[in-house]
Amino acid sequence: MAAGDMASTRLGAGRQHLRPLKRRGLVLLRLTAIVFAVLLFCEFLIYYLVIFRCSWPAVKTPADAGGLGTPEPVLRAMFLADTHLLGAVRGHWLDKLRREWQMERAFQTALWLLQPEVVFILGDIFDEGKWSSSQAWADDVGRFWKIFRHPPHMQLRAVAGNHDIGFHYQMNTYKIKRFEKVFNPERLFSWKGINVALEGDGCDICSGAEAELLEISHRLNCSREQEHRPQECGDGQRLPASAPILLQHFPLYRRNDANCSGEDAAPPDEKYTPFKERYDALSQEASRKLLWWLRPRLVLSGHTHSACEVLHGAGVLEVSVPSFSWRNRNNPSFIMGSVTPTEYALAKCYLPCEDTVLTTYCTAAGGLVLLTLVHAGLVASPFHFGWNMLRKFKTT
Repeated sequence: MAAGDMASTRLGAGRQHLRPLKRRGLVLLRLTAIVFAVLLFCEFLIYYLVIFRCSWPAVKTPADAGGLGTPEPVLRAMFLADTHLLGAVRGHWLDKLRREWQMERAFQTALWLLQPEVVFILGDIFDEGKWSSSQAWADDVGRFWKIFRHPPHMQLRAVAGNHDIGFHYQMNTYKIKRFEKVFNPERLFSWKGINVALEGDGCDICSGAEAELLEISHRLNCSREQEHRPQECGDGQRLPASAPILLQHFPLYRRNDANCSGEDAAPPDEKYTPFKERYDALSQEASRKLLWWLRPRLVLSGHTHSACEVLHGAGVLEVSVPSFSWRNRNNPSFIMGSVTPTEYALAKCYLPCEDTVLTTYCTAAGGLVLLTLVHAGLVASPFHFGWNMLRKFKTT
């Protein structure tokens, strides 16, 4: 055989050998691109696509009604609840990674798209704050500020929940001060009495909380009725004359969630379970005191992990804010509020459902397996199979 023929034979064999390698490289590149696209969608883009649909509710102002004068400023506030950051005892690393990443992406996306002025977290920030050591507490706080980081011009305020400082029989001054040092160096109102200190048993913390709430009630009444009670109110600093908005962890007393509705309400098998006073909700006595002392125009609470709207007393609306975490529900959400000194408007913003993300991953995994089997020749290509069936149908 001539030298030229031998060279041509070797070159042809080399090209034939490179074709399968080239095809494998293309298939691997396609699979990698699909994996990257699915990860990008499920871990980033889906949050923008879902939260982009949310918008701030419009609130009526005197200017809207044709009134004169300076338009009232509108505060844009986000309300979320029950983040339950896992701790060192019950927190599996994979559970932490998955659920905390979900909350971080949801929160950061909401900040970027909605630009709130203030964010309120209605308790149970941590899952193990009621028993965590100093080191575990410091670690949990560090993770919290990483997840819920925010620009300096935006405020973040929190109230304490039973998982943060314990129930009445578990809490102590050390846990309260520890929480207050991190989240509320400048308290707006008393968060202790609204949450876990209105047991009425005369404990030191309870007595102090009631005294503080009574003082706030007195100042609110003076602001509302300063023209009729000048001698009782004195010349001290007055609170705004508008009715307050009450933010707390435990809901005011209600029998159960039987009258709650909506896709994020409690599931049917839990709706009719009676609420235990001082555990699932505040006691009737504590609820009456808060409504009488503060006379709020709106109440926002957490704790139940599910949504509910309840009217109390003389038409005071309470909105229970669902949990913000996939760990507690499949379809978490938060409340958006537009607030003026006299009016408010609320809207709910849903986050991506966990089962949507899981279904996307499972579908993508099935598609990747099918593509791999087709390339390996173990399964006929669906396109070729369909084409052959179509040809047979035409022939017949």
